[in-house]
Amino acid sequence: MRVHVVDHPLISHKLTTLRDADTDSPTFRRLTEELVTLLAYEATRDVRVEPVTVQTPVAPAEGVRLSVPRPLVVPILRAGLGMLEGMTRLIPTAEVGFLGMARNEETLEAMTYAERLPEDLSGRQCYVLDPMLATGGTLAAAIRFLVDRGADDITAICLLSAPEGVARVEQDLADVDVPVTMVTAAMDQKLNEKGYIVPGLGDAGDRLYGLAQ
Repeated sequence: MRVHVVDHPLISHKLTTLRDADTDSPTFRRLTEELVTLLAYEATRDVRVEPVTVQTPVAPAEGVRLSVPRPLVVPILRAGLGMLEGMTRLIPTAEVGFLGMARNEETLEAMTYAERLPEDLSGRQCYVLDPMLATGGTLAAAIRFLVDRGADDITAICLLSAPEGVARVEQDLADVDVPVTMVTAAMDQKLNEKGYIVPGLGDAGDRLYGLAQ
């Protein structure tokens, strides 16, 4: 798995405000969308395109357009929904699927409780949205779910990541032979005894929506 920590002052600025415990939910949601759009520029550098010729007011011009099938954006419910608007703002023609996965707080293992995805993802590039790469179990399970359906190129976009989570994803996907990339705004220090990222930003879902699970 290729890991790309995006180093940009605007990303660092927005992330700092997200970390602040005094940032309210409306501001948190807005900044999450803005931050995801910035991360998406890096995450889509290898998006598949095909050549096309268009007619300008002056002359024909060679260019590119997104290939078919279109990219598939997959937010992991529920917190991943807060990243969806920022991603589709950049690629509005992408298709969107949904994957409901939750971490069992006792075992720290991922459980799938809902999905709305095409049965056949053969030849599809997929972009998985998951705010926090903490223990890594949820993201690894989501990526394997997409690979099992035929996806042949997967990029995960995370606001924050922990080294333990990255190691877990790499370990769990060691037998996966499709390209997997992880794009994140920061690699934090560690996980605490409860499996939360330190220093992190708290529970992303609660801070986005203001409701406990």
